[in-house]
Amino acid sequence: MTRRERKPDIPRLAETEWEVMKPFWDQGPLAARDVYAAIPESRGWAYKTVKTMLSRLVKKGALTYDQVGNSYLYRPVYTREEMTREEAQSFVQRVFDGALNPFLAYFVESASPEELKRIRKELDEMARKKAGENEP
Repeated sequence: MTRRERKPDIPRLAETEWEVMKPFWDQGPLAARDVYAAIPESRGWAYKTVKTMLSRLVKKGALTYDQVGNSYLYRPVYTREEMTREEAQSFVQRVFDGALNPFLAYFVESASPEELKRIRKELDEMARKKAGENEP
């Protein structure tokens, strides 16, 4: 997928923005204070920082919100799977010029035998699903 073919509606996220999105995918819609409580303390973020990040994610189109009384209830626009798929495709395009073989070879070299078994199993399941989809 080239840069032009990239879905324009799925925004690219910075590393810190991924951290803010995770609680939504794990827990569902949240108020800003709940997101703040879910962010690891090791980040050292102030509540205001989290609010700024939420505003940025709304502007980017990754989050939306509903006003409930005097507060806002934020929720993700896209699933974790949709965002991850888009990020992975973008990464493969940027780093490996879109070629999957060197991308996969890189990870296989560093995988443990147990991880390779799980990868093979997942690939087999995906291949069976694709074969089933292509049958008339």
